[in-house]
Amino acid sequence: MPEHIDPPPVSSPTPSPADPTLLPGRRQSLAERAWHWWKRHSPTVVVGLLGVILLAAAVAAFLFLRRAKVLTLQGHTDSVWSVAFSPDGQRLVTGSGDSNTPGVVQVWDAGTGQELLTLKGHHDMVWSVAFSPDGKRIASGSFDRTVKVWDAHTGKLLFTLRGHTGHVHSVAFSPDGKRIASGDWDYTVKVWDAHTGQEALSRKGHTDWVNSVAFSPDGKRIASASGGYDEKKEEFWGEVQLWDAQTRKEQLTLKGHAFYVRSVAFSADGKRIVSGSEGLWNISPGEVKVWDAQTGQEQRTLKGHTYQVWSVAFSPDGTRIVSGGWGYDLMANRYWGELKVWDADTGEPLVRQQRGE
Repeated sequence: MPEHIDPPPVSSPTPSPADPTLLPGRRQSLAERAWHWWKRHSPTVVVGLLGVILLAAAVAAFLFLRRAKVLTLQGHTDSVWSVAFSPDGQRLVTGSGDSNTPGVVQVWDAGTGQELLTLKGHHDMVWSVAFSPDGKRIASGSFDRTVKVWDAHTGKLLFTLRGHTGHVHSVAFSPDGKRIASGDWDYTVKVWDAHTGQEALSRKGHTDWVNSVAFSPDGKRIASASGGYDEKKEEFWGEVQLWDAQTRKEQLTLKGHAFYVRSVAFSADGKRIVSGSEGLWNISPGEVKVWDAQTGQEQRTLKGHTYQVWSVAFSPDGTRIVSGGWGYDLMANRYWGELKVWDADTGEPLVRQQRGE
């Protein structure tokens, strides 16, 4: 009978020398223990650190906004009707006055709020002001039926443009700074040589006062805002006319507003036009409309104002529209100012501010 031979005892495998931290009887160093702890807990630590960073950023933003101040420019003694930034954003120009006092144009430091210049010469309220594209001149339109052009740095009056037979309600420089357009309450738009003050052309195409004028970014067209009243139908309407700045030929008439259009502006690429209109109290509030500048097609109507829309503008990148006006509660006989910012593509409101009475 063959001799029985027992199998050799099974022993645990010897740890590989490649992982010396697992050798029996060997104690891990502090660095090794820290490394293993980090591998187990690193996801939690990373998330925690991100949370701390975000919290710190939020606190910093909050503290910054608390320190931020809104400048109040004090110096006008009557209603301020128009405000414009200089092209470099360093200065502001404002126009003021009322029916009992001469209008005043003032220039301010946009960073500090300090008054830099006071330009006197108009005999009635100043309803519109504008900087030239190079920031060297200022144009002001007044109810005294004149447009004045000033040196924006010295305040010197360069010349006075005479020829309007109605209150001048709007002024605008062409993009190249060579022309000035002005609209009045005698249904007329005039274009002037900005360097000589000579009248270049005059157009009377509306049937009521012209509230706003704007050059297209290429300077080839002018948009003018107005409206009217049909006595037979007893209906108001608002309109924007788009016409050739050289030939005066009308290209498009944008109709759709139920009341007078108070303000009109082009987008920076010239492809769209935005307009804002008056309203009839809470019954039919003013509206903001966006149009295709080539076809005249209405793209959308932005609703949300409670009474009048007096000013509209595109942001420089064309993604937003800002509209300003005022609201009115007929039952309470209460007025307030309104400011809204809209998404220019969707028409959705982004910011709504209602302040004062």
